[in-house]
Amino acid sequence: MNKSIECIFCRISPNDILASNSTMLAFKDKFPVTNGHILIIPKKHRQDFFELNGDETQDAFALLSRMRQSLFDNDKTISGFNIGANCGESAGQTVFHCHIHLIPRRDGDCEDPKGGVRGVIAERQKYESN
Repeated sequence: MNKSIECIFCRISPNDILASNSTMLAFKDKFPVTNGHILIIPKKHRQDFFELNGDETQDAFALLSRMRQSLFDNDKTISGFNIGANCGESAGQTVFHCHIHLIPRRDGDCEDPKGGVRGVIAERQKYESN
């Protein structure tokens, strides 16, 4: 069966698209980690980040930058970002269409953000130098 037919991201409504360029789309995450959480996806079905070609990778970074600026311009409480892509089931990927998370962060939105994306494995988030 054609994966793009069963893929929810291949069927994204044009009404949900915030921005796009030649190979990528941006839209709000339906289950946001923080207010303003955006997903960047390729227009063509690609299973994960490592299947993107050079043009798609370049366009992904361009759209990430554009959406970051738009979020900053519209929300002065944003003080940082997390960017991430889950690649494979063991990494937590549940929709097997490449998607890059752009997650706005705000001072005080969690008790201790030190370690950031290392928190995907909670006991490894904090690191101490010996």
